[in-house]
Formats: sequence, C-alpha cells, structure tokens
Amino acid sequence: MRVLWISNIIFPELCNKIGIPAPVVGGWMQACAKALLDKNGKLTLGVVSFYNGNNIKIFRDSEIQYYLVPEHTTISKVYDKKTEDYLKQVCTDFQPDLVHIHGSEYGHSLAMAKACNNINMIVSIQGLVSVYKNYYYGGLSGRDILSHITVRDILRQDSLFDQKRRMAKRGEMELELLKSVNHVIGRTSWDQSCAWAINPKAHYHFCNETLRDGFYQHTWELKSCVRHRIFLSQGQYPIKGLHQVVKALPIILREYPDTEVYVAGNNFYSNIPLYKKNGYANYIEKLMDKMGVTEKFHFLGQLNEENMIGQYLKANVFICPSAIENSPNSVGEAQLLGTPLVASYVGGTMDMVENGVSGFLYRFEEVPLLAQRVCELFANQDLCIKLSEQERMVAAKRHDKNVNAEMLIKIYNDIVSC
Repeated sequence: MRVLWISNIIFPELCNKIGIPAPVVGGWMQACAKALLDKNGKLTLGVVSFYNGNNIKIFRDSEIQYYLVPEHTTISKVYDKKTEDYLKQVCTDFQPDLVHIHGSEYGHSLAMAKACNNINMIVSIQGLVSVYKNYYYGGLSGRDILSHITVRDILRQDSLFDQKRRMAKRGEMELELLKSVNHVIGRTSWDQSCAWAINPKAHYHFCNETLRDGFYQHTWELKSCVRHRIFLSQGQYPIKGLHQVVKALPIILREYPDTEVYVAGNNFYSNIPLYKKNGYANYIEKLMDKMGVTEKFHFLGQLNEENMIGQYLKANVFICPSAIENSPNSVGEAQLLGTPLVASYVGGTMDMVENGVSGFLYRFEEVPLLAQRVCELFANQDLCIKLSEQERMVAAKRHDKNVNAEMLIKIYNDIVSC
C-alpha cells in the first residue's frame, strides 16, 4: 500500500539531510511514521512538507520518500491554487492508494483535498481552528485588548482582533475540508463531537497518538525534581492561558514563597521595544508587574526534545492552563514521564486526565482552584508519587507505539478495501 502523508512540519530527519534547523515541535509525527513502518514493512510512505521555495524537491531514502512543496501564502496560511497545482504533481509522481492529511488547520490541507479528490483520503484532527477561534482571547475582555494594543499591532495589522479574524478565515477553509471528506481520525470525545457536528456523514476512526521516543525512556522522581518549581510548555498567545498562571501565582506564593515558574519559549515581553512588542506581551508585562511576580517567571528559549524532557523532570508540577485544547501532547508527555500535572478542564483533556487520579483538573476561569491544586501537590509528597504512578500507567497505554501503529494500519486497510 502506498500512503501519502501531508505534514505541517518538515521532519527532523529531512532537516538534517538538507542542513536546516529541525523544528522543536511536531517530532511525534516522525516517531509515528517510524512505528508505522516498523509494523508494516510492505507499506510505502511518502511525506509532503511545505517550504518557502520555488520548486518541488524530492528526497528518497530506504523508508520514506519526502516531498518539499513551495507554499507562498500570507501569515493567514490560506488556501492557494498554486499549492493545489503543486500537490497534483506530487500525487501524479507518488501514485498513492491513500492520502492522510495530518491536521485541518491550514490552507494546504484543503489544497490537497482539492488536488486529490478522487483518491482515498483521511484527515487527522489535531486542533480545530473553526472552534478554537471562539476561545482565542483566552477570557481577555475587549477593554483588556484595546488598552494594550501597541504600535507594532497597528503597523502590522496584527492585534489580537486581527489574529482572531485570521483564525476565523482558516476556520472557514477547515469546515470546507471536513465537509468534503468521508473519513476523519480523532482521539477524544470532544473532537468526535465536533467532527460529527460539522459532517455527520464522515466516518470517525479512533486512533491515539505516538509521542517522541525520548519520553518513553525517562521517569519523573520526586527526589530528583526541584521542589516548588512549575513548568509550562508554552504561553506566547492568550489561548494558552499564561495570564491565568500569572493571576494564580500570588496565591501560591503566599503559601510557598520560593515558587518559581519556568516557561518553554522565548521571553516575548521583557526588554523589547514597544514598536516590536505585541498587545498580548504588553498585557502580560503589565499584569506581572501588577501582581508583583515578574521575577518569578523564567523563559527557557526554544527547547528540543532532550531539553523539554529535562524540564519536565525538574518540575514539581506541570501546568497546562489553556482556554481550549483537543488532546495536548504536553499533557501526554508529562503523564508519560510521570510529572504531577494540573490541567484546565477544556476540550479533550477530560479524556486524558481523571481528576485526582491521573492529574488534577480545574475550570479555566477558576484561578483560585488552579492555585489550590498546585499547593496541594506541593504540600503532599505521597500524593505526588501516587499521581505520578497513575499518570504513567494511563499514558503508557494511550501512547503505546505498537498498538497505535496497528490501529492506524487497520484504518488504512479498511478505507482502501472499501
């Protein structure tokens, strides 16, 4: 069987071949591809990624045939007819039995559906921007947004209002895509309900995700972590909920004054000229100053797989404070390692975390409850250990490489045979 994947990232393996920096996100897709090929040696896999170039580039190795396709779109990542034409060339060259589109969020996914509409096709739901747009402000009021708009936002037409409009535009393309396909893959009750609401005729296939290899090889231990250290995997735009942690921290500090918060990603608000600073950064900087917690936040820069693992292992608690998520890989990574976690009860996290058993849940709006959950874990070492053990058990089952590869192969076979 010949299967062609459409990916939002360039695989790290290909990045190494062509001498460009590997992305710090999306490495789970390469892990999934490896597990799939290990499970079925008769499968031929092609992977399409997108780059800012002028020609289709093809790279062949013993396991995967890579295609780099030019994509000249705006920051909105909207559908582009030129991209569709390039993808028709890829389909003609590779001759797939099935096309697997990973993610519905970007215009190139719709372009592929249009390019290969007579081929067996399936879309994996990652996030759903047509739904995420409703949560984009992360609870910030219109007054919050307006009062923190910067010169940069105006010159670039890139305020939070503009960003939400662009997400809504991508959401329109996503709806067109999902309404046009007969098969979708998902992994939570939330994405299943959303897919059903959008296209009740599409067949929903359940398949969990395989995570990056390193997360299967390490285990969090209480004795090795830094007590009262909090870790967040990202936080540079409001949907990820960094501001909720800022609001909760004064309560946590009242009980544990030595608490420190570490965030993956660059410091996007401090020592940046106003003409380069966006509105959310402006809001965060002023909120931290108001709460008196500026010195408690530490930004770690872009972290590769090894460094991300190190941060999970150092943390006493991992927080996922998002306004909306489907099944955040960060939660799966924390659970697989066993880092005690607190996550907002949004989207598909209810399927990943059983409150008080494999993590703690709280409503996104309930800042005092977030603070209380963290303090409870800081106070109770036995609870941390118990939670860690349960997290590892449920995550090992959910992210089992062999089971997930077998399930994906079965889905492919079912679609092609029909």
